[in-house]
Amino acid sequence: MQPNGTNGPSPRPFPALTAAQRYHFDVYGYVVIENTLTENEVGTLREALQKLKRDLVATGEPTRAVVRNARASAHKPHHIHLSHVMESDPAILDYLAHPRLVAMVEEVVGGSVRIEESEAIINSRDPNADPDAPLRYGFHAGTRPQYGTYTENGLYHCNFVKTLTNLTDLGPDDGGTVCIAGSHKIQCSQEDIIACAYEDPSLIHQVIAPAGSTLLFGEALIHATGRIRSDKERVIVIGGYTPPMFQAWDGQEPSAEFVAQTPESLRPLVTGSDKWQWKQRFRTLAMRAQTDASHTAA
Repeated sequence: MQPNGTNGPSPRPFPALTAAQRYHFDVYGYVVIENTLTENEVGTLREALQKLKRDLVATGEPTRAVVRNARASAHKPHHIHLSHVMESDPAILDYLAHPRLVAMVEEVVGGSVRIEESEAIINSRDPNADPDAPLRYGFHAGTRPQYGTYTENGLYHCNFVKTLTNLTDLGPDDGGTVCIAGSHKIQCSQEDIIACAYEDPSLIHQVIAPAGSTLLFGEALIHATGRIRSDKERVIVIGGYTPPMFQAWDGQEPSAEFVAQTPESLRPLVTGSDKWQWKQRFRTLAMRAQTDASHTAA
């Protein structure tokens, strides 16, 4: 990753998605890009998050404690949700500023972005859950069609986008994120959409991917944590992004100390300092993905 290297951040490709990946995103509201991170990057991130978990739990009150400016917004023996992890380890900022991942986000947002939130989840099977109970999920969305989305060059865009990267392999029983395909464009009540998905479970798609793969989705897509049936632990890291003039989520603004030590080239991404100087950029579906920073897309 190394966006903080001596030569500054690597150029971000444009477009970052192939035409087929972009089409998949527009149709379903998400796309899974396998192996966006290397094995070493996955291991470094996973250990950073496990250390943060250990340090928070060691305080005895993980949901009240603050460790390296990170918090636990939820904690159970089998589940911990970590919030504002950006400042907790340099590897986390490297992930959030990863040129390819930010480029994919910017393509979907339609221009430059800021980091709106940084989160992680470490969870395993709920020992008290009934394995035979009907599947039910905590479906939710962070914005809605129309006021949170728009169309340009015939392609779907969203002003609140997430990268969710699994740091452990996800098989069918390992609790990969689930979403209701196509819900990012349906202007009906969420309750009615969710009811349709339970009536026809084929509408519910689940992430199955090797460690180091990234789920890219807009927050108008109704989604939830999947159910873990295996004995494996699931570890994911999440970046949330918006146009620079938007605010960060509550409690997610970077500290002044962290901003001061952040390379100047990354400060607009970290703080949204560009504000209303939003640099918009739009692709067409036919454009080829720019897989090499020196290559100009056709």
